[in-house]
Amino acid sequence: MESMPSWALALTYWIHMLATVLWLGSLASLSLLVLPALQKVDAKSQSILLAAIQKRLDPLGWFSLALLLATGMFQMSANANYEGFLAISGQWASSILVKHIFFGLMIVVSAAQTWWLLPTMQRAMLRQQKNGDVAEVEALQKREALLLNLNLILAILILGMTALARAA
Repeated sequence: MESMPSWALALTYWIHMLATVLWLGSLASLSLLVLPALQKVDAKSQSILLAAIQKRLDPLGWFSLALLLATGMFQMSANANYEGFLAISGQWASSILVKHIFFGLMIVVSAAQTWWLLPTMQRAMLRQQKNGDVAEVEALQKREALLLNLNLILAILILGMTALARAA
C-alpha cells in the first residue's frame, strides 16, 4: 500500500482534531453549563431552549461523528502500527480497539439522546405546562444528565486510549 502524502495526512489530523473539539466541547458545555442553568428556568423556557439547542447541535454533532469516523480510518490505515482489520497485537492495536468500542458506545448513547430522550422530554415539558406535574420532566432530566455525563466520561476515556496508542 502506498503511503499517504504528508499534506493529506496532516489535513486528516486537523479535521479529526477540529471535529473532536466541536463534539466534545459541545458535550462538555451541555453537561457542565447548559443543563445546570436550565434547572433555574420554567418548563416552557426549558422546552424552547432545548429545541433550539437540539436543532443547532444535532447536525453539528452527527457531522462531527461522520468526520471522526472517516478521518480516523485514514489515520489508522496510515499508521505504521496498523497490521490489518482486527489484527490485535501490541499496545497500539489494543488501545485503538478499546477506543473504537468506546466510540461505538458514544454513538449509541448519542442516538438515544437525539431520537428518543430529547423528543420525549419536549413532549413531557408541554404536558407539564398543561397539568403542572413536574415528576416526569424531572425524571427525564436526570436521565439526560446521566447520558450526557456518560458520553463525557466515554469521551475522556477515548482521549486516554488515543494517548496510550500514541505512546506505543
